Amino acid sequence: MIDSKVFSDMQDLTYLKWSHIRSSSGTAGTFLKSESTIEGVKRYYKLSNFDPLHGVIGHECVNELIVDRLLNILGVEHIHYDLIHAAIEIGGNAFDTYLSCSEDFKRPGESKTALDNYYTMNAEKGESPYDFCARMGWQAYVDTMLAVDYLILNRDRHGANVEILRNARAKTLRPAPLFDHGLSLLFSCRTEEDAAAFDILADQRCQNFIGGFSCYENLSLIKDKQKVFKGKLQKKDKDIIFQNLSGILPDIFIDKIWDMIYTRYNIYENL
Repeated sequence: MIDSKVFSDMQDLTYLKWSHIRSSSGTAGTFLKSESTIEGVKRYYKLSNFDPLHGVIGHECVNELIVDRLLNILGVEHIHYDLIHAAIEIGGNAFDTYLSCSEDFKRPGESKTALDNYYTMNAEKGESPYDFCARMGWQAYVDTMLAVDYLILNRDRHGANVEILRNARAKTLRPAPLFDHGLSLLFSCRTEEDAAAFDILADQRCQNFIGGFSCYENLSLIKDKQKVFKGKLQKKDKDIIFQNLSGILPDIFIDKIWDMIYTRYNIYENL
């Protein structure tokens, strides 16, 4: 697994052009994405929740880094994200923010399609998304995803947040490594008071293509809970997960997010 990094020195990314993607979770604001290709390497950039009046008002990009490090520890294949301190320009206005950066995860010759579209075209009559994935040989992948989404309370695992990668010439078909975990953890908390009041065990309604609206109830779909994670989460891992995030994320957020992850992990391990 690649170690994710925090680039605290300001980088000039004012050349990036941002496209608007509406939050599918119903939260106020807009999520903006961009991309660049430098020396043949394609990179994707993502902002946290953005408000034209107040600028960046969320911390979803920090969540991407936190989950990246968590999945490294647990031995889960996923898309790697770095966190970059950058100067950007949107609509003629300058902003100073942290954004996430990832590289193209497709192999040469691969095309991608959303899981919900692939399911619609190929599922048997009455077949659930979970059973369809099991029939396709992706049960271990889906079980891991369900467990991860419970640990981080991922509110946005809709059918396009799981992608299927196909190489027609090589006749290969595989699900993409897990990605897009910004709308998780304490993303809905805007203030330290919100974070202090946040219930880390609340089973909030989540948007899941596989399973139902409850991340906790979706754990019942997993056939063998003991074979999902290759690694184990330990108390000492807090320092690894939150390395270099002090000052970027308030301490109360760091402590609450850790309590959330570690408590949920222990609940899962004892199911």
